[in-house]
Amino acid sequence: MRSLTIRLLMRWSLAVAALAIGATGATQPAMPRAEHPRPDFMRTEWRSLNGTWEFEFDDQDRGLSERWFRRDQPLSQRIVVPYAFQTKLSGIGQTAFHDIVWYRRTFDVPAAWQGKRVLLNFGAVDYLASVWVNGEYAVGHRGGHTPFAADVTNWLKPTGNVVMVRIEDPSTDRTIPRGKQYWKEQSESIFYTRTTGIWQPVWIEAAQAARLTSLRITPDIDRAQVTVQAVAANPPADLRLRVGMKLRDQPVTQSESTCGTRGCTTVLTLDRQELWSPERPNLYDVTVELVSGNQVHDTVTSYTGLRKVDVRGGRVYLNNAPYYLRLVLDQGYWPESLLTPPSEEAIQYDIKMTKAVGFNGARKHQKVEDPRWLYWADKMGLLVWGEMANAYFFTPEYVSRFVGEWQEAVARDYNHPSIIAWVPINESWGVPDVLTDSAQQEHLQSLYRLTRSLDRTRFVIDNDGWEHTDATDLTTIHDYARTGPELAEKYAHLTADPHRVPRNGREAFASGFGYNGTPFVLTEFGGIAFRLGAARATNEWGYSGIEPTQQAFLERLNGLVKAIRENRAWAGYCYTQLTDVEQEINGVMTFDRKPKADPDALKKIFGQ
Repeated sequence: MRSLTIRLLMRWSLAVAALAIGATGATQPAMPRAEHPRPDFMRTEWRSLNGTWEFEFDDQDRGLSERWFRRDQPLSQRIVVPYAFQTKLSGIGQTAFHDIVWYRRTFDVPAAWQGKRVLLNFGAVDYLASVWVNGEYAVGHRGGHTPFAADVTNWLKPTGNVVMVRIEDPSTDRTIPRGKQYWKEQSESIFYTRTTGIWQPVWIEAAQAARLTSLRITPDIDRAQVTVQAVAANPPADLRLRVGMKLRDQPVTQSESTCGTRGCTTVLTLDRQELWSPERPNLYDVTVELVSGNQVHDTVTSYTGLRKVDVRGGRVYLNNAPYYLRLVLDQGYWPESLLTPPSEEAIQYDIKMTKAVGFNGARKHQKVEDPRWLYWADKMGLLVWGEMANAYFFTPEYVSRFVGEWQEAVARDYNHPSIIAWVPINESWGVPDVLTDSAQQEHLQSLYRLTRSLDRTRFVIDNDGWEHTDATDLTTIHDYARTGPELAEKYAHLTADPHRVPRNGREAFASGFGYNGTPFVLTEFGGIAFRLGAARATNEWGYSGIEPTQQAFLERLNGLVKAIRENRAWAGYCYTQLTDVEQEINGVMTFDRKPKADPDALKKIFGQ
């Protein structure tokens, strides 16, 4: 295990170093993040636009009035996309406030795409984006965590096309869903450096006028069926949806159905199923075609995993069998690139180490994670709780911003079998007065019902940690009790009297609500601070002091996990956290991904 850890860490470090050298201009880097951004929705004809772009701070907000989107003059700086300007890998690495920025680059369209529609895609841009192609307005988007695209064919030239992007990111506006991004210039406590601008990949692709715009793949293991729903742009009258599935390159089933006014749906039946789980992450390849007559208008490749989650008798079930959740809180930050995974190797390393130390899942915290991370969670076998980045203040503008972006996040990630739960709100962020405010309580319940209306296949938690309403599929508790005996005594009564949940700084239920009979999961605990090596930050922080030795760290950790596992009231837990982040040193690994103890020793604790 140690040799595996060292090899993976070296690969990740080399990948980061190569990009960092290129970003500073010393050596021309290879294309950063060159892999296809969306393996769950992939066309064969595509081209990455990652790499070096022109860049400009616009602190005086002159760009619009001076019509920068129409001028030929280059911008004065250079930035490496998809890394935000606050990161080292961007080549800029400034953390001061710059709320308006511009990007510019030229691109050519392959000659083989002649006669097809060209789509320009952005994985995520924080926060308000406006895009021009050859001086013509192409698309705008509000939301820092979800994708958007535009058909830019009508504005293209044979060569030398110019795309310009203006981005506005109000750094101190706390009605914007921002997660852990701090509204002050210096990060502290549980809040980290901000992300502004393009922070996920940009790419173009070719498609026909009649093409797929969305895809939903829903397995039903009890019926041995898979339902595929698709929406098509510019559909001809006789359009059909054709879907084929393969397992390990061998065809297993195919179905074809006529499309109607409400879209395209077809159902595939399997003679034999190989289910998906963290222990056996079986994935089926899926090919989806839009067909009319003998013509194939569009082909998209995707994949699916056959799995089911539900609750019975206070337990969580996976694939109709009881399953104990051993999750870790994963903030999804990296030292060189903040919210953006620096490389494929870095993603794989984090997931491999998550499993190597004994966890079977991760709660992605206050972040809508990069689709490539979710792809590797699907492929390598890791349960995931998908969580939205929250705002802090409750206003009508907040509600509009949050609800729109949350729906986009659920739609983007619906097809990932690794995701088993949706968490729109954490610890009453965005609804600070939900204990007694009926409007904020209605907001929580509406988010639960909205999410369930979009996805009936996963758990939905209304407000992770405390102040639940009765609209939640799991009763989740946060408790940073310092020792195992303290934690054991506090919840010893929970099986016999589940309606009496202890108060942990905040009430477990909002006023007028109580326990609804769902399984209990301790979704934040531990947070044991242990410094590996010398102090790195003057403001380094832990939840309850810093343990002086590795032995003290492991003994306290073992006591806490033992107290949870010996209490049958708990259906699982989520330990805080996978890695240190900036000044926060609560990880089982350092910020640069060095394990704080032998992975086998950690696995012995978390696997008990």
